[in-house]
Amino acid sequence: MISLASAIAETVSTKAGLAHLARADRVLEQLPDGQRRESLTAVRGLQHAVIMFRTGRLREALDLLDVILPTLDERIPENRLLLTRNLLNRSHVHLLMNHPDAALADLRRSLTLAVNHGYRLLEAKIRHNLGDQAHLVGDVPAALDHYEQAARIFAEEGPGSLPKIQLDQAKALLTAGLAEEAAKHLDEALTELQRNGVVQDVAEAQVARAAAAILLGDLDTAVQLAREARRSFLRRGHHSWAEVAMLTRLRAETLVILDGPLARSPARLVSDLGDLADRLAGLGLRDESAVARLLAVRLLIRRGSLDAAAKGLARVPRPHRTTPVDHRMLLRLCTAELAVATGRHRSALAQARAGLTELGWARDRMGGLDLLCGTAVHGQELGSLAVRLLLEKARGQAGARRVLAWQERTRAQVYRYEPLPAVEDPVLAKHINEMRHVQRTVQQHRLEGKPVGSLEQRYAWLQREASRLGWYTSQWGKPRPVCAPEEITRRLGDRVLVSLAASEGELFAVVARDGGFRLVRLGSLAETEETARQLHADLDALAPDHLPSALADAVANSARRRADLLDRLLVQPLLELIGDRELVVVPIGPLYSLPWSVLPSLRARPVSVVPSATAGVAAADRKEPGTSSPVVLVGGPGVPGAIGEVRQLRSVYPQAGVVDGEHATSSAVLAALDGSRLAHLVAHGTHEPANALFSRLDLVDGPIFAHETTRLGAPPEHVVLAACELAMSHIRPGEEALGFAGTLLASGARTVVGAVARVGDQAAAETMSALHERLASGVSPALALAEANAVDPLRRPFLCLGCG
Repeated sequence: MISLASAIAETVSTKAGLAHLARADRVLEQLPDGQRRESLTAVRGLQHAVIMFRTGRLREALDLLDVILPTLDERIPENRLLLTRNLLNRSHVHLLMNHPDAALADLRRSLTLAVNHGYRLLEAKIRHNLGDQAHLVGDVPAALDHYEQAARIFAEEGPGSLPKIQLDQAKALLTAGLAEEAAKHLDEALTELQRNGVVQDVAEAQVARAAAAILLGDLDTAVQLAREARRSFLRRGHHSWAEVAMLTRLRAETLVILDGPLARSPARLVSDLGDLADRLAGLGLRDESAVARLLAVRLLIRRGSLDAAAKGLARVPRPHRTTPVDHRMLLRLCTAELAVATGRHRSALAQARAGLTELGWARDRMGGLDLLCGTAVHGQELGSLAVRLLLEKARGQAGARRVLAWQERTRAQVYRYEPLPAVEDPVLAKHINEMRHVQRTVQQHRLEGKPVGSLEQRYAWLQREASRLGWYTSQWGKPRPVCAPEEITRRLGDRVLVSLAASEGELFAVVARDGGFRLVRLGSLAETEETARQLHADLDALAPDHLPSALADAVANSARRRADLLDRLLVQPLLELIGDRELVVVPIGPLYSLPWSVLPSLRARPVSVVPSATAGVAAADRKEPGTSSPVVLVGGPGVPGAIGEVRQLRSVYPQAGVVDGEHATSSAVLAALDGSRLAHLVAHGTHEPANALFSRLDLVDGPIFAHETTRLGAPPEHVVLAACELAMSHIRPGEEALGFAGTLLASGARTVVGAVARVGDQAAAETMSALHERLASGVSPALALAEANAVDPLRRPFLCLGCG
């Protein structure tokens, strides 16, 4: 009857479950006094506590557990399992009440009991809760590690709450800003949870999925999911969770208004948020209450009701130890927006500076590159506010200098990290090796006309598993400080830095040279980005070696018109400042894939592209390789003339090591790359925008993935990628750009030369021959590439990334 009460509380309603528990009480009263009655009375009380905490009545649950648990003597065999399980339950209550230390104490005690007495499945549940505790205190990599350990036990031992683990993994990923990855986890978990019929877990997953949709900008989906979840919670009498779902829905509705063209916000929404904040506070949900008040404050600022906004902000409690980083950033953002609205610009910038510093502390605790990149999403609005404010007020050199300093503080932070030695994980290595085999098999089956559906599903699963393991197998790196503008100009020497920025639909450039700074307004951001996309499409269409001449002429003429327009938009306003100097360009958004040598004013001019000036300085600081370090020439399969090309380069580098033909396996190539001075790779490649760390270079036994280059002990100092598109990057919020080439740079390479569009085999071979002749003579990579590209810029869309 006690178990039935629990099941009915989960699937019907709390009221119905408690009614069945009352029936169990009547049976208990009929039992004779003694150990059996005492034990069952404890079980009944503990189950009552579980029903309470599942419905959000946390204080009642904790009071019950605190009374009953001390009465359980673990020396009595039948009490051991009961004690272990309910220490776990109490830890869960502590977590929900933001008591991480108390939760950790219960978890450690219950884990000791579980391990000592062989409660394997219970051990998995405890490790699951250890993940929740780590997530609560902001240690996302540790949380993901605990979740993975729990999942492995469930997979080995039999049925377990794998969908619930996926739900909590997704929540941790949302903390790290990885909304796309979290959404995939939740979509899988929701299917299984709905099949299991556990309404509470389904509704919790819907709330988390709505949060992912908010980060992804899909606000309509967020509203719909939050509404469905709230209805489910209310049907079961779970009022605390219903209010959390309401908060998620109102957050999405608030963003619709803030992102829209309306001059005023509905007063009703402000009122609803205020009432919700009071209810959440009454339920003990302090952080959620604060978020509701902060959303109302943003709407009041938008309406111009600044006195009301200030009063609302004053009611927001200060963050505490376990306040999530996105809540902290929202508080900073509201405070900064109110300061801007009241003309206190210095105060606004101080809030932005402090917020980004806090975000940096959270980023420093992250594990792999994905987590480091994703975290930037939480500070995106705060950083944009600061840059926008500075662009509006910038005057003279001092103003331009401040804009550059803030740009360096807000973007491409992942490239500030000095990679630490990798800690290898055998499971991760196994998954990547199987991915390599599956990818190779898929290619073979396609050539033979065989179906590949099941193989592609397996590949997708392996990629998700490898990504997940990569989040916590080892910390990525040690942060370096952001470079000050004076240090940037000192390190430029005779070169000129052009750092692009955007605000309110306009494009700007900060130009730094000879110790000075200038801010130049360039024009429409939308027109520039759309023209860049059109040019990229033209270059892709022009790439094949044997296009009919009429088609080639038509596409080339279109490309030239677009290149001329981009030249007028991006370069000509700067010509007086940059003169004939070598350029270092920090792009934004779609301009990461712009082949700058195509622009007429930059033809034959050395151009280096870096994700930030700090990243460029870091690349330049890496030890210049000695001439005794090896040169490696790699020729992959299926590229016409590939073997001939790398053999031909032996005339340029007589002592070079050659890895080609049947010897060009992934293990052989990775071994050859480690510690090399210069690596030339000619092979087919694929950029994976959905998961940049799995962009790949195809070899005899399957691909090398970008992920694997992060594990090299000594990455090549200079890398030349003769494959198509491998200099492409997936751009995340905060201009966090990652791809095959970007991963090499982040891992420690000084320069990477690669294509940002498709390139024909003949054009690639000719470019590479000209490039290496110049490199071998001592010319810098940027100048060597500029001269090689100048012969036919439209068919040679190669970039020099890094220090140049």
